[in-house]
Amino acid sequence: MAEAPLLEVCNLKKHFPIRKGLLQRIAGTVFAVDGVSFSVSAGETLGLVGESGCGKSTVGRTILRLIEPTAGSIKVDGRDITYLSKRELRPYRRQMQIIFQDPFSSLDPRMSAGDIVAEPMRVHGTAAGGGVKVRVAELFERVGLRKAQMNNYPHQFSGGQRQRIGIARALALQPKLIIGDEPVSALDVSIQAQVLNLMMDLQRELKLAYLFISHNLAVVEHISHRIAVMYLGRIVEFTDKRTLFTRPQHPYTESLLLAVPVPDPRIKRQKRVLQGDVPSPIKPPSGCHFHTRCPYAVERCRTETPVLREVKPGQLVACHLR
Repeated sequence: MAEAPLLEVCNLKKHFPIRKGLLQRIAGTVFAVDGVSFSVSAGETLGLVGESGCGKSTVGRTILRLIEPTAGSIKVDGRDITYLSKRELRPYRRQMQIIFQDPFSSLDPRMSAGDIVAEPMRVHGTAAGGGVKVRVAELFERVGLRKAQMNNYPHQFSGGQRQRIGIARALALQPKLIIGDEPVSALDVSIQAQVLNLMMDLQRELKLAYLFISHNLAVVEHISHRIAVMYLGRIVEFTDKRTLFTRPQHPYTESLLLAVPVPDPRIKRQKRVLQGDVPSPIKPPSGCHFHTRCPYAVERCRTETPVLREVKPGQLVACHLR
């Protein structure tokens, strides 16, 4: 019998009202996330990739209930947490943690690194007294930092070291799921590789599940098992890593892959540059959201919303032409 997914997201939506005027009347809506579904199992990394503004970070924060969902369901270990109260949600907070994009602004500059990592344990009461210090020291060593650095402040660390503090803080409550919201995009390329390899080692050791959010296809290819491609609030393609990079089916995925530079001047390939700008999520196009930039679009694409369906074994695509 197959193991049940650790995280199940079904038809998740997050719409932000636009308020104007003295009375703050609703003048429109931002359709940030518009019906997203996927699952993540223990020990698996799901990469969520797309252009800036496609809604991928909103998905991550909505799953954690840092932002309240508009509709849909979020299940953790089979329990629907979508509308739990803050008190009921508290035990599930321990199971789900986040690594933020900016390793500096996500750390309190007035707290020592040791106190930053210890704070979740004190808040949730998972350790007390001398046990906290011992646990923090273990976490520092596990992420590649020295125990002697526990009393240092964030400004005394490099960018890569600050992100290691963020990872140690995320591990403090022994979570099952970690959401990485572009966790390496603010780091130098050489440091990115170190942090990614650390995350992969921790995953093997602790059987962590990752939802890894990024716009960098090379990074997603390195760390992910399966990949979901988002465009304007919707998932347009969902499959395993090898299939996505060798046999993409959605025109948007094809364009993303063709835009990736090849580090060999002897290799020449056709590049398809996406025409036009990303439409506004305030007033997304009818039908398929991508039809305004798609070279293959037909009339049906403009009027009918494509359903995410399996076109090949294990490969789901939202496109009328596949």
